[in-house]
Amino acid sequence: MNMSAGAVNTTIDTLREHTNVTSFNLLYELVHDINPLAVIANIVVIVVIILATQAVAKLADRMLESYFIKIADKMLRNRIVMSGDQEAEVERSRTAQLITRRLAVAAIYTFGLMMIILQIPQLYRLAVALLAGAGLAGLAIGFAAKDALSNIISGVFIAVFQPFRIGDYLTFRDEYGFVEDITLRHTIICTWDKRRIVVPNSVVSTEVLTNWSIKDPVSAWAVNFGIAYDANMDLAKEIIMDVAKSHPNVLKDQPITVRVTDLADSSVVLRVLFSVPKRDGAFETGCDIREEVKRRFDSAGIEIPYPYRNVIIKKES
Repeated sequence: MNMSAGAVNTTIDTLREHTNVTSFNLLYELVHDINPLAVIANIVVIVVIILATQAVAKLADRMLESYFIKIADKMLRNRIVMSGDQEAEVERSRTAQLITRRLAVAAIYTFGLMMIILQIPQLYRLAVALLAGAGLAGLAIGFAAKDALSNIISGVFIAVFQPFRIGDYLTFRDEYGFVEDITLRHTIICTWDKRRIVVPNSVVSTEVLTNWSIKDPVSAWAVNFGIAYDANMDLAKEIIMDVAKSHPNVLKDQPITVRVTDLADSSVVLRVLFSVPKRDGAFETGCDIREEVKRRFDSAGIEIPYPYRNVIIKKES
């Protein structure tokens, strides 16, 4: 047993010495092959490539932005898009244009990175080695970058198929807001209370959401009122209808209805259903109508009852 332990220790020491010698030889070869002038030249070239890449990316982004603006103006001047659909077409084009610009910028930066790799021999040899073992290396890199690639591909799909666009109003996971930005990685939703929800594109493209702006931005909205059982129901419906029709944000060319929707424990529930031009103004319009109806009910003597119960006490004979 002692001899075996001694042999193991000797073998470990031999491996350590061999490893140290090998590491020293590699380090010596690396340092020995370094040419100071070549290193300085490579650094200068890399700096030039970085500056040139940034300049070209900014120039390409500005040129694409200017080009897309000219195309949009030309479309409007030539009346390619009907006047009623101009706003929707502008938002649809804006989303596709933004993704196209960012893809172009990303491609330019990727090309610049490849040029930098070619200027560094160590990185170049590493890249060649990775390409030579593309099977295992590609699998490892693909697994590590699957989330990033999934987000980029989903971002491109969002730009092409456009389930939502920049400026659209959405309800996503019970959060209501509008799409503030779409990048290659994520989508930013600004909620009604000014919170920014950052959602990866791979998530938002696979989950169910409600788009209040797609196709027809007109939104229907309902407001409920409870009146007492002995109140004048016809007068109450007339007041609610009059208030809804007089509100400036309610569309008069859309149906406005007032119906009894429930006979609750303490009240008769009346619901007014109306339409507004956009979803973002529906909540405020409903609040205005609710407030004015309350005033009119008070003036007309129509009671909005509190919940109450009749308690019957029986005495034993």
